[in-house]
Amino acid sequence: MSYDEELHDRLGPMFTALCVELGFCLHDKGQRRVIEALPQGLDAAVKAVFQADGMDLISASGDLKRAVRDCIKTHARGVG
Repeated sequence: MSYDEELHDRLGPMFTALCVELGFCLHDKGQRRVIEALPQGLDAAVKAVFQADGMDLISASGDLKRAVRDCIKTHARGVG
């Protein structure tokens, strides 16, 4: 998927929620990685969030992974 600035703007509330609610405050490059991962599915987008934040997905708690997945699922419906 090529980068879509309009989609980035549309997903702004998702990135805000990831930051405020879950502590994943991603810079623009990290947000772009997540957007580009979305067509590959929720799991790929979750992995992109953790990678962009520099956090090890394997060592993260199941609750945190689920919370990130739920946040993406809620805000990115119909994307990808």
